[in-house]
Amino acid sequence: MSTEATASTTPPNPPVRVVLCWHMHQPSYLDPGTGDYLLPWTYLHGIKDYADMAAHLEANPGARAVVNFSPVLLEQLEDYRRQITGFLERGERLRDPLLRALAMPTLPVNEHERRRLVEQCQRINRQRLADPFPNFRHLLEMAELVSAHPASMRYLSDAFLVDLITWYHLGWMGETVRRGEPRVQRLIDQGGGFTLHDRRELLGVIGELLAGLPHRYRHLAETGRVELSMTPYAHPILPLLQDLQCARESWPESSMPIVERYPGGEERARWHLERGLAVFERTFHHRPRGCWPSEGAISEATLALLQTFGFRWAASGGAVLDNSLGAEGSGNGQWHRAYTLAAQEPEALAAATRCFFRDDGLSDAIGFEFSDWHGDDAVANLISRMEAIAAGCEAPEQTVIAIIMDGENAWEHYPANGFHFLSGLYQRLADHPGLILTTFAEAAEEVEPRPLSQLVAGSWVYGTLSTWIGEVDKDRAWELLAEAKQAFDQHADGLDEAARAHAETQLALCESSDWFWWFGDYNPADVVRDFDHLYRIQLAALYHALGQEPPEHLSHAFARQGRGQPARGGVMRHGRAES
Repeated sequence: MSTEATASTTPPNPPVRVVLCWHMHQPSYLDPGTGDYLLPWTYLHGIKDYADMAAHLEANPGARAVVNFSPVLLEQLEDYRRQITGFLERGERLRDPLLRALAMPTLPVNEHERRRLVEQCQRINRQRLADPFPNFRHLLEMAELVSAHPASMRYLSDAFLVDLITWYHLGWMGETVRRGEPRVQRLIDQGGGFTLHDRRELLGVIGELLAGLPHRYRHLAETGRVELSMTPYAHPILPLLQDLQCARESWPESSMPIVERYPGGEERARWHLERGLAVFERTFHHRPRGCWPSEGAISEATLALLQTFGFRWAASGGAVLDNSLGAEGSGNGQWHRAYTLAAQEPEALAAATRCFFRDDGLSDAIGFEFSDWHGDDAVANLISRMEAIAAGCEAPEQTVIAIIMDGENAWEHYPANGFHFLSGLYQRLADHPGLILTTFAEAAEEVEPRPLSQLVAGSWVYGTLSTWIGEVDKDRAWELLAEAKQAFDQHADGLDEAARAHAETQLALCESSDWFWWFGDYNPADVVRDFDHLYRIQLAALYHALGQEPPEHLSHAFARQGRGQPARGGVMRHGRAES
């Protein structure tokens, strides 16, 4: 038989599954004392990244993805929707200073408030979101001069501030919005001299975008284009809530807080899952099948807890898999597979939660490497890497290439908010004969999981929990949190039902991972300052909710001055420690 004949009768390999999982999260920026938002990132990412991702998935019938939302983000988006509706229909007060400055006829006259607005409008990716618009670029150059010479603030006119604030919101608009929304296009073409009507019209666009997000993603899920998954309610690090000492499984020399454990942590982990499910189901009208535990932080105890809640799948970082395999080795034969913990009764394995692990190399290439490439070249390179994985895998029908990453912070570093890269990626994968887009829920039912003899506690960042514990300021933050939790345990039973529920929610916000992420002098100074302030505000609010006086030390900053300039401003981290 000829070689040609043999080749022609050899059946082709089945296509290899690819899952694109985008995680959407912002912590609560609400000041519990005033009811005002202290930072605008939730609604700004809403009109840019959440809107753009939905549009890309809507535009390509062959696109599939997993989109993960933190419930605390969903609540904030709904609150912004209500605020904007209340303002436009009934004149109710907007509780975000930046939105208020955009929409109100009069601007603040206080020099401090005006300076804060000018400073906020400089917090933007200049190269990608401002420089393409000459009018905006010129306004920012003037703002920088004023910031360098604060005494000149008094000479800034309202007209300058109006144009700067309006352009800031236009700069943050998603690329698909700029291309498809005539009202936004008109304001960009107008360039300046924005009137009150212009600003209110722009506020209306913002309100419509935020109001439409749950409906758009719900429709994508109902039509099988998207799997929606969740993170525990306020984005806590579940393994550390359950057992602080588990941080030493992957980092034995880690320093630790003076408290040995977080009081009642297992119960709190359950609370975050129960509350998160309630918010998710209220928003999307169905129960999620999967959970991306906050920061992919996972342990054996965490996976067991997720299983008791009926989650069909969870996921974490590739370095966690390497640590867990240990002497068993790692590599292409071990990566890109579903796993379950082996220490289970045989009859329970069929229902066991499947755990997928992130391909750190592919995911980090999107997050840190491709933003300066031409979109077509970046897509071609990523596809070629996937093709190499598919060609080298032992069992293509069991292989799942998992790209899991921040779905909101990467794109501002790309031209056009990643428009060309994302649209090209979805199209190439939808058309590819050897790679098939799927979801984790589908893969969990279709592939045979491998047994994992142990699961070493860690996260998608370096495979450890070092981003949230094991450094002097992070450890101090845990001590402050444990102290506040002890106060909760002592006084919560004396509250009425409504007051206790409020205190429980406030405690949950204090348990968020975000505060710990930003502590450490390797982070930027302004962000460390912001999050130290926010964290202490949230802790003080918990004491107030309990009817107790906050301790004096919450009046003083505790985090050391940040001196770092991490890649991407620190909002994203590599999956593995950089060599």
